[in-house]
Amino acid sequence: MHTASISKPNWPSLLADIVLVGMASGPLAAPFLASANLPLLPQIADIIYWMGMHVCPQPDMGIALSPPQIMAVCMRCYGTVTGLVLMRLLYRQDGGQAAYWLHQYGILGFVLTIGLCLMYPAELVAQQLGWWGYSNWIVTPFGLLAGLGLGAYIMPLLHRNVNPKHSEFG
Repeated sequence: MHTASISKPNWPSLLADIVLVGMASGPLAAPFLASANLPLLPQIADIIYWMGMHVCPQPDMGIALSPPQIMAVCMRCYGTVTGLVLMRLLYRQDGGQAAYWLHQYGILGFVLTIGLCLMYPAELVAQQLGWWGYSNWIVTPFGLLAGLGLGAYIMPLLHRNVNPKHSEFG
């Protein structure tokens, strides 16, 4: 008698995906939850806004999705999250085999990752120095670059034991 093997879930991968879903959905959901006239939803929004205030340097610059309520983070931060989501989707497709996965280049890949991640604070410093004002058209691509760089390094490390085509969670 042959029994089908049951694979154990890759807990680090699953946990990383749950956190990423929260990072991607929370800032978008917060304004709608805050505007809801149903029990507990505004309190959930308050928790999301509290988290946003502790991770985002300019949470007051969020886009008004349900006026007057704004996203829980600015578009620089949400650009970073978007880059992470895009890299997770790419990892799902090729399992970390493409040349753009930076972990495979050792210290050089790590240095390149740091360089790309520094695009985020570099833009913020340039803004603070008065080189330009806050603009979603400027901050979003800088955040996106940081997220793509970070994702290109960490996704294969977080999801390395997942077969991308046949995984329960991948």
